[in-house]
Amino acid sequence: MFDNLSDKLQRVFKDLRGEGKLTEENVQGALKEIRLALLEADVNFKVVKELIEKIRTKALGQEVLTAFSPTEQVVKIVKDELVRILGNTEAKLRYASSPPSVYMIVGLQGSGKTTSSGKLARWLSKNGHRPLLVSVDVYRPAARDQLRIVAEQIKQPIYVGEEGETSPLELAKGAKREAIQTGRDVVIIDTAGRLHIDDELMEELEELKREFTPSETLFVADAMTGQDAVKSAAQFHERLGVSGVVLTKMDGDARGGAALSIRQVIGRPLKFVGVGEKLDAFEVFHPDRIVNRILGMGDMLSLIEKVEGAIDKDQAAEMQEKVLGDSFTLEDFLKQLQSLKKMGSLESLLGMLPNVGPFKELQGAQVDPKEMGRVEAIISSMTKKERANHEIINGSRRRRIAKGSGSSVQEVNQLLKQYREARKMMRAMTGGGKKGGLKRKKKGRKGRPQLGGGVNIQGFPGILGR
Repeated sequence: MFDNLSDKLQRVFKDLRGEGKLTEENVQGALKEIRLALLEADVNFKVVKELIEKIRTKALGQEVLTAFSPTEQVVKIVKDELVRILGNTEAKLRYASSPPSVYMIVGLQGSGKTTSSGKLARWLSKNGHRPLLVSVDVYRPAARDQLRIVAEQIKQPIYVGEEGETSPLELAKGAKREAIQTGRDVVIIDTAGRLHIDDELMEELEELKREFTPSETLFVADAMTGQDAVKSAAQFHERLGVSGVVLTKMDGDARGGAALSIRQVIGRPLKFVGVGEKLDAFEVFHPDRIVNRILGMGDMLSLIEKVEGAIDKDQAAEMQEKVLGDSFTLEDFLKQLQSLKKMGSLESLLGMLPNVGPFKELQGAQVDPKEMGRVEAIISSMTKKERANHEIINGSRRRRIAKGSGSSVQEVNQLLKQYREARKMMRAMTGGGKKGGLKRKKKGRKGRPQLGGGVNIQGFPGILGR
């Protein structure tokens, strides 16, 4: 996500820091590089022009050029302006004063509307709501079946319609009626799309909007299509008046042009981003956190939220006690790997770490998903006694484990070495090992050991390659 832009901007700031003194000349040079980086990231040229002018005005001010740390001042100006064009703060969903709220999901065919409808329903249910899904795409073969399958996967209800309900309007009315009868507080309408915008599609969507006055009309766009997504968003907004945008495939977009342009062009906020194929790969869009990632400052808040959502607090406390007591076993190692997998790809997690200090080396790490599967297979081929006490795994046991897991003895040896190193590292981090490790503070609520900031320590052993 934003990898290319992030690399280029960080290079510009590194060059600025190398200057003995900040002058108008080297600021102008930096602005030229920033402008080029943004254009190469496929950011709308009008947005780039406005952004550069605002940065220029502030960066060339006398208070910056004569400041004690002028380069840091310039970095802050760039950060503040990027956050501004993204909307400053998270744009929360709106709800009807009298339930159910109706959310219309609109966009072109293939943009990810159906999957995003399911992801949104899952997110709502995790946040205390009771959504009901309905597909009103009566044209595309199997479109309604696709949403039904998604609904089954996330264990959320879907309205399939009654006999005689064959039009989009009738299906949507039926869904709202069922939501009222069953106490569902949000109806998510997955609308039809087209390969291109046409009057027939827009008239259908306008009729739905007139009938339901939805609390949200969310435009779904594929981030990989760059400025085409921005153009489509503008056309939908002109006809429908969208309330917000959902960008899909953000995890595969190394440029970020659509994300950095869309709010400035249509005047509506980005509300959610899809960051993977899985139905839990769906995040609220936080402008400040995204900008921190772009500038290499990390996104620790999102990382902490992912950890808290994936790991049971009681298990975490138990795991920490095992680490501190030097009783962290291969069985525990396996559980930690499985917990880590729940949080998404390791690349996305590493991308949330700041590009400074001890985390800097991790930014270039290459992660092979197959390697994690191999580790699971090796540990699963061990007996309970072997998982509980790795010291008893001798040569003959290693050969048996290798054969049972379809791996080599060398790979079994490598895993055991990685396990011992992870165990040592985790113990040092929790204050049970070398000096300089993170020290334990007083116990928090329910007796759980905590670190500064109240974050429960977890071990995250992974398989990282260079």
